[in-house]
Amino acid sequence: MRLLRSITWASTLGCAFLSLGIQAEVDTPSQYPLHDNGLNKIVQWDHYSFKVNGKRLFVFSGELHYWRIPVPEVWDDLLEKIKAAGFTAFAFYGNWAWHSASNETLDFETGAHNFERLLETAKRVGLYVIVRPGPYVNAETNAGGFPLWLTTGAYGTLRNDDSRYTAAWKPYFSRFSEIASRHLITKGGNAIVYQIENEYGEQWSDRNSKKPNAAAGRYMQALEDTARDNGIDVPLIHNDPNLNTKSWSEDYAPNATGNVDVAGLDSYPSCWSCNLDECTGTNGKYVPYQVINYYDHFEEVSPTQPSFFPEFQGGSYNPWGGPEGGCPADIGADFANLFYRNLISQRVTAISLYMMYGGTNWGALACPVVATSYDYSSPISENRRIDSKYYETKNLALFTRVADDLTVTNRIANSVSYSTNPSISTSELRNPKTNSAFYVTIHNTSSSGTREAFKLRVNTSIGELVIPQHAGQILLDGHQSKIIVTDFSIGKQKLTYSTAEVLTYALIDGSPTVVLWVPEGEAAEFHVKNAKKGSVQVKGGSEVKFHKDRSGLVANLQGVKGMSVLHFDNGVRAVVADRATAYLFWAPNLSEDPFGPVDQSVLVQGPYLVRGVSLDGRTLKLSGDASNATEVEVFAPKNIHSIQWNGKEIHLSKTVYGSFKGFIGSPRITIALPSLISWKVRDSLPERLLNYSDSGPAWVEANHTTTPNPTKPLTLPVLYVDDYGFHNSFHLFRGYFTGSSASVNLTIQGGMAFGFSAWLNGAFIGSYIGNSTVGKSSLIIPFGNATLNTNGTNVLLVAQDNTGHDLRAAATDPRGILGASLQGSASFTKWKITGEVNGERQLIDPVRGPLSEGGLTAERLGWHLPGFDDSTWDTGSPSAGFSGAGIHFYRSVVTLKVPAGVDAAFSFVFNAPASKAIRVQLFVNGYQYGKFNPTVGNESRFPVPPGILNYAGDNVIGLSVWGQTEEGAKVDVKLQQDYAYQSSWSSRFESEYLRPGWTEDRLRYV
Repeated sequence: MRLLRSITWASTLGCAFLSLGIQAEVDTPSQYPLHDNGLNKIVQWDHYSFKVNGKRLFVFSGELHYWRIPVPEVWDDLLEKIKAAGFTAFAFYGNWAWHSASNETLDFETGAHNFERLLETAKRVGLYVIVRPGPYVNAETNAGGFPLWLTTGAYGTLRNDDSRYTAAWKPYFSRFSEIASRHLITKGGNAIVYQIENEYGEQWSDRNSKKPNAAAGRYMQALEDTARDNGIDVPLIHNDPNLNTKSWSEDYAPNATGNVDVAGLDSYPSCWSCNLDECTGTNGKYVPYQVINYYDHFEEVSPTQPSFFPEFQGGSYNPWGGPEGGCPADIGADFANLFYRNLISQRVTAISLYMMYGGTNWGALACPVVATSYDYSSPISENRRIDSKYYETKNLALFTRVADDLTVTNRIANSVSYSTNPSISTSELRNPKTNSAFYVTIHNTSSSGTREAFKLRVNTSIGELVIPQHAGQILLDGHQSKIIVTDFSIGKQKLTYSTAEVLTYALIDGSPTVVLWVPEGEAAEFHVKNAKKGSVQVKGGSEVKFHKDRSGLVANLQGVKGMSVLHFDNGVRAVVADRATAYLFWAPNLSEDPFGPVDQSVLVQGPYLVRGVSLDGRTLKLSGDASNATEVEVFAPKNIHSIQWNGKEIHLSKTVYGSFKGFIGSPRITIALPSLISWKVRDSLPERLLNYSDSGPAWVEANHTTTPNPTKPLTLPVLYVDDYGFHNSFHLFRGYFTGSSASVNLTIQGGMAFGFSAWLNGAFIGSYIGNSTVGKSSLIIPFGNATLNTNGTNVLLVAQDNTGHDLRAAATDPRGILGASLQGSASFTKWKITGEVNGERQLIDPVRGPLSEGGLTAERLGWHLPGFDDSTWDTGSPSAGFSGAGIHFYRSVVTLKVPAGVDAAFSFVFNAPASKAIRVQLFVNGYQYGKFNPTVGNESRFPVPPGILNYAGDNVIGLSVWGQTEEGAKVDVKLQQDYAYQSSWSSRFESEYLRPGWTEDRLRYV
């Protein structure tokens, strides 16, 4: 039943309360059914939250993509960082293209194609998993994760029930599901839900009348049936792309074909792109820090399901032409503070941040939307560093992990009347079983960044109060939000209220230690129920006073700075910290349980990162990272005899309040960086020469007169590379003709930021330099610079940089030459095309996969690979460069020695005059890990992860340098150290299996 409750304030403790005049709907838990999928009751759900094995879970998750970081050992590092941040889960997309080089092959075994390692690590670390296999994933990746052989048009328009498309996706989706099923929570693993398709809001042909899109429904149902047939017995979920589509929810359309178990919503309320000009869409005009009403959407679309965001904005991608270094400041730590708390204010209990770690669009993963970097302004940066955004997110995630009462709440009201300052709005969430409450405060105009002080009217088990009751006020300073708790359980004790936010708590020796925090200099006040006396164990920089009342004891702290420790006679130990101190507070857990049981947590303050904890007898073993010399304080059981940090014992002292203190010395890490000064060079474009032979197996004759692609060519033969089995990165076209001609008219499509150059009989005749917002070019290129063989054969070479296929329905937009015609009496008599070795026919490099290289001579012959013999090459440096238009390949072998027990990161940094029309590809040990295109983009720094970069030996560095004008090209490149931390996770590991070397069979593909 629904009860109406009037919130009326009475006079309490000498403060006059005004009637709020709010009629609030108060729900009781019994009115909402507890659902399961009919197969088991391991994962259940209702209006409030998910339940796993009978216990309610606040899902705080973040996305990472294993195929964007193709080093399984690095997955361990990333999941440990996600776990350390207090998250209970992580999510990942599959990538059909990564696993399927052709429509006859699937690879789930080789190197980083084996995603089971990721699921096994999740089990070890203690994280639940949201599995999102596709078949379409979007992800700003090439063709949205579709294999590029699918983009020809031969499989229909895709993402529907076309039998050709169905036959294509079933082998991949079936095998992926079969593998994932081994790691479901129902079978002892940690995967708790399974997503069907991605942002496919296509259920309605007319949503207003709920007229179904029958083909879309059949497609969704076929995917669901296939998942079930292959062992997936956890709840099926879906993520609506926006507030308007309202698709696949059983609540919204009972018994409709294609409905999933739990329907979720994706939202990017800030700009999803670092280019603010792109920021107008379904949310209307972009306004920084403007929050969105989701509450009404969930009440309409999925009222008996948890309010669930399979994707909520964790950052923004940086498109071609976006700002150097990524996004503006409005997607940083303040964004995390404000928007994630706002979700809680709207009773959301399942959040997955997209992205938690973005990584890199290495190789041909990139689509025309995004260049090489996929840093995404994520809490964990592309080079795996953590900073204020990570720490700010951690502070909230740790709280949600211990706030059990937050998983069952009703939103009582949302009003400015709670605050003594009308500039502050407050949402009251109250647990109908325990009566604990969460007051989420925010600027009434959420985009405001003013400094506002206020007191808050709250309803507690000891009465209606205005807090703080004594000195000070609550502050929202800038783009901030705060969650004020009342009747918050900490074991068997309670905080009646706290104006400081709860970071976390642990039960240590049966008694609670609770950590509270505020920004430095602010006041904090909290009431410990049933306490009679309190003492200050460590004052820190705060003035502390106690005030006793009939129900307990109030502690009031003014000017919080550093860390204060207070002890109460009912066993409660309270730590009050400022923001900087709270950032370095950790709650590692002795169990692998994603819930992080509070009676198995220890609390650690000081290190840059605490990854985990274990107990060996009376020795507590901490693991983590240290960036500098630091004091470490550990709140742990009193029977602990010794503490180790990364296997080394810490000299300890015990404080009067029972914690342990020690010191981690300054890590002495010296890494000698090689200088990139010794290079070999060779011309990488012999195909431009008239006497070059294209008769070998690298080339195919382009002789198709028809194409399945819906976009028909302007001229014949068809010169779409995908029609001939070539898909990735770089393509070459050789067109033959005889007779007289003055120019060629070329229409070429390669995606935004693509470019091309053309040569006639070896002479350069022109280029399309590229544009960050244009994906097609039509040029008439005169032959004036070339010598024409009027009575013999002429060869036109077109070298095209393909930036990948577009997303969604545009994935089938062709790549290559749409039209090629000669001015004059001549016409083309033959065309040859080459691209990556063997195209889709037989993968020559299964470890690096189908997206790792393109069709340059250097790539086909393997000049970028370890073991290639360049002893006959000339000496030459990319910084000296070359004159004239062309493509040269530079090769260097450098040695790197990173000590064991160190996590280090390195980046290649490029510089070239912006006026130079150049395109540079960076290859590291055979992996294409950067595209430096200064005329169309601003990305100049390219992190390369360990495993790709050999941290214990030689590295082959290759640069393809393309000068698109007669000015030629030169570029400076250097290797820089981003950081080096002493760490329990060593970035030096055996990784030779990821870097297979050159073989003689490459010589066939000249």
